[in-house]
Amino acid sequence: MKSTERYRGAIFDVVTDEVTMSDGGTAERDVVRNKGAVVVVALDEQDRVVLIKQYRHALGARIWELPAGLRDVDGEDPALTAARELAEEVDLTAGRMDRLIELHTSPGFSTEHVLIYLARELAPVPDAERHERTAEEADLEVVRVGLDEAVAMVFRGEITNAAAVAGLLAAAQSR
Repeated sequence: MKSTERYRGAIFDVVTDEVTMSDGGTAERDVVRNKGAVVVVALDEQDRVVLIKQYRHALGARIWELPAGLRDVDGEDPALTAARELAEEVDLTAGRMDRLIELHTSPGFSTEHVLIYLARELAPVPDAERHERTAEEADLEVVRVGLDEAVAMVFRGEITNAAAVAGLLAAAQSR
């Protein structure tokens, strides 16, 4: 298979692959390649989940999401990445971090593979150890809402981030 790099960036790369089709012909397919991501459904003892509202430039809007981040540290265990993102984005640690589900966000053109974790036994990160938020994370709005209310927000169209939708529905189903 012939592959031509079209773009190399900090978050993703784009290549054009020449692929052989089932009839023997060939076609070009553009592919967005990235290292993947983790998402955390942080569920507290009162059955509330931690949601963040964050500006997303591609949409030109602030949207509800779950704590999440790129798997951008080579060799790091994904559960540790999830724990790091939970601490960095919402100042929480988890006594339990269990893999809930995994998904491919857009397999028609992207290699992105997302691992979604269920974090429980939450505790605050000590003030002296908190991460300084910059750029898009500087103005995160962090709230806790009941899991049932978060699921209702999905069905009202208030939560549209695909990984957040999948994670919240999976967390509700896993109870």
